[in-house]
Amino acid sequence: MSQNRIVTLLSDFGLQDVYVGVMKGVIATINPQLQVVDLTHQIPPQSLAAGRFSLLNACPYFPTGTVHVGVVDPGVGSQRRCVAVAFPGGFLVGPDNGLFSGILSLSPAVAAVELTNTAYWRVPHPSATFHGRDIFSPVAAHLAKGVALEALGERIDVESLVKLPIPESHPTNVGIAGYIQYIDYFGNLVTNIPAEAVAGKTWSVAVGNVVIPVGQTYSDTQTGELVALIGSHGWVEIAVNCGSAQSQLQVDWGGSVEVVLSKTNVK
Repeated sequence: MSQNRIVTLLSDFGLQDVYVGVMKGVIATINPQLQVVDLTHQIPPQSLAAGRFSLLNACPYFPTGTVHVGVVDPGVGSQRRCVAVAFPGGFLVGPDNGLFSGILSLSPAVAAVELTNTAYWRVPHPSATFHGRDIFSPVAAHLAKGVALEALGERIDVESLVKLPIPESHPTNVGIAGYIQYIDYFGNLVTNIPAEAVAGKTWSVAVGNVVIPVGQTYSDTQTGELVALIGSHGWVEIAVNCGSAQSQLQVDWGGSVEVVLSKTNVK
């Protein structure tokens, strides 16, 4: 039975070139009635960690059954698998390189296939450098129309899907050590320390020798000053009121941070 699910697109293609438009053209050729939503195409080139974080935070806000296409693919054309994954929120289509491991850690896969059925590709012999156009986009369009997951290729064990090795936050003598897992357009630094780790406690954040006070919103400090808060995504975040925390602190992806708990909180 034909359906019209939503298709989302995430990539590191940027918007200067025609790659994103071409993927949309392929989808429209199969079914012009599909609603296509751009999550982002500004993932830093080849940054699987940024793509993983973005999907982790975006997928829960879409209707059940949505087809999410992710193309951050440093290994395009190599032996890495092309996959489609069913999970409670819908479907994930893209390379099996850990890009989907964030959302699947919260909402585990229920089934997965390797995309081996060329009948659902754009062409039987795809470009070695543009699987987004020739495999992932057409497969997503067919899935969104109601084609069964099992028709797209050979079943694979969901436990065999690649997991991106992401460090976890951990306790220290004075609080919780973590790292910067994402930097947004504004230069806000999103850590991997979850909100629940500091709930009901008195805390601050240390980056190197800089200690950053806590606020509820960006405006809880003076313009140009640092503030630590819980972001809308549910993680401890470091920001600058009307500025860039990344620029001010001169830190980058993977940089170390530490939540410092008040001594009355440390047992």
